[in-house]
Amino acid sequence: MKFISPRIHGIIDFLVVLFLLASPMSFGLSGFVAVFTYALAIVHLTLTLLTDFSAGLLKVISLPLHGIIELVVGVVLITLGFTLFKDSATGKIFYIAFGFAVLITWLFSDYHGNKYIQD
Repeated sequence: MKFISPRIHGIIDFLVVLFLLASPMSFGLSGFVAVFTYALAIVHLTLTLLTDFSAGLLKVISLPLHGIIELVVGVVLITLGFTLFKDSATGKIFYIAFGFAVLITWLFSDYHGNKYIQD
């Protein structure tokens, strides 16, 4: 069931950027984990602004491709939690949980929307 519309997904994307920007201070992330989190916020904002949906500004990335990217990112973030951030308990938990949140959002988002439905 895909109950998150492209419009709502765009709003969620901007909220995710704000969440990522606030996370280092809110969760006590420091060092490389904090820098990575800020960089991820910038990457996520860029993806959102380049996507062809209501939240997009330049609309050069199709919404289905946006969905594929988010699926891959969710899996990669969980993997990073167990590998790259394994020495930071907070970083590990943060990225495993955040990766699962990305995957849950991916699961319930309509990446085709009315514009992409074939008649």
